[in-house]
Amino acid sequence: MSIETDTPDDLLWGVREIGKAIRRSDRQVYHLLAKGLLPGRKIGASWVASRRKLLAALMGDGESAS
Repeated sequence: MSIETDTPDDLLWGVREIGKAIRRSDRQVYHLLAKGLLPGRKIGASWVASRRKLLAALMGDGESAS
């Protein structure tokens, strides 16, 4: 069993950066994250997400939005 870790360059910090990666507006991204429809976490006042997990979730590759 291997433990997958996100590398620092894989992490996207903030709604704007996440939106750039998936080509959505800040408002759309915030809504999707807040509803749990995209994989991400709120750390303090900022959202953070893994680029790999975002793309997998959007492509339907079995990643959950947790």
